[in-house]
Order: sequence, then structure tokens, then C-alpha cells
Amino acid sequence: MSRIEELANRYRNHIAAPWQHNLAGEQKTIFVVYPPVDERKLRARLELFEMATIASGHKWKSFDFTPTFAQWMSKLEYREVYFEEPESLALPLETEFLYFAADELRKVLAGEDVDSDTVVAVYGVASLYGFASVSAILKEVVRDIRGRLVVFFPGEYENNNYRLLNARDGWNYLAIPITLHNGVND
Repeated sequence: MSRIEELANRYRNHIAAPWQHNLAGEQKTIFVVYPPVDERKLRARLELFEMATIASGHKWKSFDFTPTFAQWMSKLEYREVYFEEPESLALPLETEFLYFAADELRKVLAGEDVDSDTVVAVYGVASLYGFASVSAILKEVVRDIRGRLVVFFPGEYENNNYRLLNARDGWNYLAIPITLHNGVND
């Protein structure tokens, strides 16, 4: 069994359990943590997670962060200046891009076809690396989570700490981790 299939099985076991609906947004968040080298394999097998969700009686909606930075840049009035002087992009990244990315995810979370029985699956978070932190974006949308938010996370989870792309720094987040490590979600 591949690592992605193993994660899909662990996810299936978790998502099929009865849902509590009176949880805080952080508690409705699930991180599926996998090695960054498996990003393409995960994308090719996302349907395993979708099928597990639907088989457990829930709805599935997905969102890909991959094109978000390019979409944001294309709307900037002074983008040509940023191409000439990339360091001048630092401040807009810290504020404007963060809010843009959060708003793009919020549009999906708040969609008419999303309710308290819907899984919103987010992938492509590696494309945010160096531009915005996943934790800051989640903090912005946590109140908009109706059903469950599943974040496909290429990185590591250890001692309640998530590290995107195995970076040196990580953050502690109150989410349910689904990992390949023994002892977590077994």
C-alpha cells in the first residue's frame, strides 16, 4: 500500500466517525500530513479522499491554492515595479496577499453549496511558502468553517507542531492530524 493510500485509509476512518457540530473552527480542521516529495502523488489520488468523504455521507468541495499568488499579482496596479524591485513586495505580501488568499478560501467556505455536512478540502498550500503562512490564512477564515476543513499539508507534524515543507520553523495549531506516523490516528 502506498503512503497516499495509507493516509486515505486513515482519513476514511476519521471522516466516517459521527461529527460533533458545536466545535470551534480549529477543532473542525483536519491536517492530512504527508512528505513533500509525495505532492504529485497526492494530487493524482485526491479522489481517494473525495470518495471516502462521499461514502461516509458527507459532501466534498475542493480548493487549490496553487494559482492564488499569480491571480493576486495580476491584479496589482504596480506589479511591474515589483518585478524590477522584488524587495518592495515584502509589505504587500504581509498584508494584502494574506487577505487576498484568505478571501479566496472564504469564498469557497461560505459558498451556497457548502453547509455543516461539507468537507472543504484545501491543497496546493506549498505554493504559499515564502508568500504567506498557512497559519495566518487559517486564522482569518476559522469562523467561516461550517463542516470540516481538510488541509493537505506537505510537511511534518511532531509534538503538536506543523512545519510546511519541513521548514525550520513551525507552528502549533489545534487541528486533528492524520499522519503516517505510528501512534497518531491509529
